[in-house]
Amino acid sequence: MSSETRKFRSAEWFGRAGKDGFIHRSWMRNQGFPGDVFDGRPVIGICNTWSELTPCNAHLRALAERVKNGIWEAGGFPLEFPVMSTGETNLRPTAMLFRNLVSMDVEESIRGNPIDGVVLMCGCDKTTASLVMGAASCDVPAIVVSGGPMLNGKFRGKDIGSGTDLWRFSEDLNAGKMTLQEFTEAESCMHRSAGHCMSMGTASTMSGMSESLGLSLPYNSSIPAVDSRRSVLAQMSGRRIVEMVREDLTLSKILTREAFENAIRVNGALGGSTNAVIHLLAIAGRIGVPMTLEDWDRIGRDTPTLVDLMPSGRFLMEDYCYAGGLPVVIKALSERDMLHDDALTVTGNGIAENCKDATNWNEEVIRPFDNPLVEQGGIAVLRGNLAPGGAVLKPSAASPHLLRHRGPAVVFKTIEHYRERIADPNLQVDENSVLVLQNCGPKGYPGMAEVGNMGLPPKLLAKGITDMVRISDARMSGTAYGTVILHVCPEAAAGGPLGLIEDGDVIELDVESRRLTVDLSDEELARRSARWKPVLPKLNGGYQQMYVQHVLQASQGADLDFLVGCRGTAVPRESH
Repeated sequence: MSSETRKFRSAEWFGRAGKDGFIHRSWMRNQGFPGDVFDGRPVIGICNTWSELTPCNAHLRALAERVKNGIWEAGGFPLEFPVMSTGETNLRPTAMLFRNLVSMDVEESIRGNPIDGVVLMCGCDKTTASLVMGAASCDVPAIVVSGGPMLNGKFRGKDIGSGTDLWRFSEDLNAGKMTLQEFTEAESCMHRSAGHCMSMGTASTMSGMSESLGLSLPYNSSIPAVDSRRSVLAQMSGRRIVEMVREDLTLSKILTREAFENAIRVNGALGGSTNAVIHLLAIAGRIGVPMTLEDWDRIGRDTPTLVDLMPSGRFLMEDYCYAGGLPVVIKALSERDMLHDDALTVTGNGIAENCKDATNWNEEVIRPFDNPLVEQGGIAVLRGNLAPGGAVLKPSAASPHLLRHRGPAVVFKTIEHYRERIADPNLQVDENSVLVLQNCGPKGYPGMAEVGNMGLPPKLLAKGITDMVRISDARMSGTAYGTVILHVCPEAAAGGPLGLIEDGDVIELDVESRRLTVDLSDEELARRSARWKPVLPKLNGGYQQMYVQHVLQASQGADLDFLVGCRGTAVPRESH
């Protein structure tokens, strides 16, 4: 059926005669819409995570107007709607707790309303994941418009990056290398424009994943929020989504197995966040593409990290944009036959076709293959008797001398226990110790907070120690760095071996062989398991209780079990 004669989904609301059609059209007209907008043109929902409580997304209200302009120009009917906005900096106990809730909000908003296609307005990292998850469960035409990164932070003549330099400053303050006045002064220097984190944190990573999955127009992930080209891209995205609806270019045609494999490759080349593992596993689960931790290790292992950005490298997103952005990286991978070139994107072209004319304007920022930042980037997936279900580590952000390490455990039962204990001058710890944090996974926190990059003991910072092996069932910010092992499965609160570790147990890490073990026999682990009691958060009903009862482990994307799968857009017709 041609696009001119095909009946759009919104016609079930606006194209009906009689009382029902009258209700849908007439009530909409109280907003001043002329009658001809209901003449069968595509209705495009603009799903906006704008919120003044989400600083990364606080400019999306204005950017949505540019999207609307593009939709009107292409003959569509734009209708903006809000969903819960999950900002990483303010939302407690952790934004990750609410990722799945927002995805439900998105899914049901799309399904229950006269929407033919949707523009997903994203920024802070959980907003990207949750909006794509919700739209994938409906399988509608969708396009991602990110808010873009902030301009580079500037402090005393040097560039500073979101999060990455905060962690450094905090440790320098604890070690007496930085004064409180200097620390406070940096506060207004780090985040000085609209936009999300300007390091290769999870927000930048997830916008990169959207682009490499084919869900956004080229350069969406790199243009700074305040650059006029961001507004142009938003308007062009508005035009394109109308065409996508007419072409019936739905998410399931873009989010293929090949697209996910491309994204894993790109994540390795970017030095992207470990959080991308959980989010892409969840998105794949929603659209129905089989994907496991082994895919991340197998596909990403031989991918060099080409982008020299914090926290793995030196530069920031503004520099990356001027160097050429993600199309340069995609072109480089394509030329080495490391991508599925024909994977379909929102442009209607294959991913390689979109990037064939990209030029690298700065080979310090985006390095050539013969001079990578890290020869084997990607995400390392570790297994052993400490993590039978898997754990992850980001080699590009780790200290090379710690990638093979053996040392005694210093155990913290909860994040509160860690905070009580870490600064104790009598704590039995040295640079060879392994810091172990328990009960901070999906069920245990709840929500799996970004507390895995535990700050080092002040007495070791004072000695000049800057990194230690750290292990937890938590996550860490994509802006963070260090030899940090995360997402240990099963988590401690679910009875995993991590929860059985005690002070002094000897832990061995070998990243090259992908092993993470504790020197305990199966019999000793079984004895400890028999007397183990779960440490669970106090819950008083509501969403948090439902989350703990239904959340899957990190290796399955930490989605809720009843949300996995694509349910489409069909809803029973309501008669008024």
